[in-house]
Amino acid sequence: MSSNADADPRGLLFVVSAPSATGKTTVVEQLVQVLPGLLMSRSYTSRPPRSGEEDGLDYNFISREAFEAMVARDAFLEWADVFGHYYGTGRDETQARLTAGEDLVLVIDVQGARQVRDRLPQTVAVFMLPPSFAVLEQRLRKRSKDPEPEMARRLETARREVDAVALYDYVVVNDLLERCVAELAGIVVAERARLARRHESIQPIIATFRKK
Repeated sequence: MSSNADADPRGLLFVVSAPSATGKTTVVEQLVQVLPGLLMSRSYTSRPPRSGEEDGLDYNFISREAFEAMVARDAFLEWADVFGHYYGTGRDETQARLTAGEDLVLVIDVQGARQVRDRLPQTVAVFMLPPSFAVLEQRLRKRSKDPEPEMARRLETARREVDAVALYDYVVVNDLLERCVAELAGIVVAERARLARRHESIQPIIATFRKK
């Protein structure tokens, strides 16, 4: 159960987007370790596991055919084709967790974030920037062995994604991991403390200040 269960019984949904190689997954993995009551949603993907990744832990790895069948029955809250592979967030699992009062964070791209906000307008959206385009390119080349045409496509996609930053509620810069995690944690704590979410739970306290 979420740590804000004494307020609005429905959990908060956070979306974190960033260009590939910004480090968003690493940051969010650390965030959920240091912030009680926040869970990282596990996406579905049609791509094969990378070295060290585990099915059911890092992603739900399924075939393209299985993914397309889920799309056909509207089983995703959002989904997208990213560099030739499908990625998506299960709709029923997400809704069930939110209804149960759990706070969730989705690590998804700009396309997915738009879809989520269309369906769930109260979603809190955070965009993560690298320190610069040059740093992003360095990280991407270090992480990926893609041929140059593919690398150029990824970099051009990153330029377009950054143009969408104005559509988000918050922005953080991943220049130092610990600082970025701390900033994200501050956003979550602040959203949990909004008056609209705590209105009911604080009424007994306010009542003690009323004249009898």
